[in-house]
Amino acid sequence: MLFTEEHEAIRRTIARIVKEEINPHVDEWEKAGRYPAHQVMKILGKAGLLGITRPPSFGGLGLDYSYETVMAEELGHVAAQGVSTSIGVQTNMCCPALAKHGSDELRREFLAPLIAGDMVGAIGVSEEGAGSDVASIRTHARRDGDDYVINGGKMWITNGAQADWICLLCNTGEEGAPHRNKSLIVVPMKTKGVTVARVLDKLGLRCSDTAQIFFDEVRVPVRNRIGEEGKGFIYQMEQFQEERLYGATRSITQLEDAVAMTAEYTGQRQAFGRALLDNQWIQFKLAEWQTEIEALRALIYRAVEIYVNGGNVTRLASMAKLKAGQLLQVIPSGCLQFWGGQGFMWENPVSRIYRDSRISSIGGGANEVMMQIIAKDMGLSHRQRH
Repeated sequence: MLFTEEHEAIRRTIARIVKEEINPHVDEWEKAGRYPAHQVMKILGKAGLLGITRPPSFGGLGLDYSYETVMAEELGHVAAQGVSTSIGVQTNMCCPALAKHGSDELRREFLAPLIAGDMVGAIGVSEEGAGSDVASIRTHARRDGDDYVINGGKMWITNGAQADWICLLCNTGEEGAPHRNKSLIVVPMKTKGVTVARVLDKLGLRCSDTAQIFFDEVRVPVRNRIGEEGKGFIYQMEQFQEERLYGATRSITQLEDAVAMTAEYTGQRQAFGRALLDNQWIQFKLAEWQTEIEALRALIYRAVEIYVNGGNVTRLASMAKLKAGQLLQVIPSGCLQFWGGQGFMWENPVSRIYRDSRISSIGGGANEVMMQIIAKDMGLSHRQRH
């Protein structure tokens, strides 16, 4: 995959925003447990970065996904990944189905202001009893004339306390057909009956607002449904591909930063009369980890190239998500070890990466689910039935 000058122009713009508009404030946002989502989204919207692959008729740039890859890489340099997680929800998780399958009316009302940075979006899939097992969700929307009436709840919803609307996956048909009875519906968060029950206290991603949300007889027009009724599960599986590619791509630079900071620190830190980095074990581990990061980058670039050309990347996106989740457990933990007692300090940048990255092997489909998808694609899972 070859990057052009247009790619690099986007990279420079994002790098500048991260350096000047985001990173100077992240420590303050982390302490507050919240960052100003509308303010940051507006900065990104003005720069044209919230709709890189979305239709120009709704304010997007209409570019291919390789440009989104550049953005995700640069957002890996954000010094608190709660911010980049929130941005990823805005760009790659709550709106792909709306952009692809939504009516023009729905896209004018919700997609265009999202791309402009005038609205913040959220994606409502997970529930307390249904995380990676999407088919098991229980939130239900019954038809009442020209409206849907929604009841249920969602859990672990990023942007949940600041969002203007949520792309909600819920059951719109009878039980017994879990892959054919679901729909995606855009629900404005100020609608009567929508309650943000609480903002969750998380191990990492401290500055992103992650909420539990309840829906009690919430009435929204049927025209707020994205695409066809009963196709929500399929649309959500499509959305997951962009979500997983985004998360894996962001991890490249997140991991590189951890390795680079550790190399610098161990080069300065003296122990037993010499720099820690003079120990061959540390040199070899850093070299090994950098090699793993490059292998991950190659896998992601291959997946993106196929995706850009219209191919099915379910297997490769799942592999990238799996590999990123594995490395994000190993490398930040290993780096923290080399920082010694300093690494155990809360304010240490490597300890923040360690905390922020732990969710990567869980959210958006756990590592075990990624392996299940890969095994199924390899034709292995049918053996369990014999």
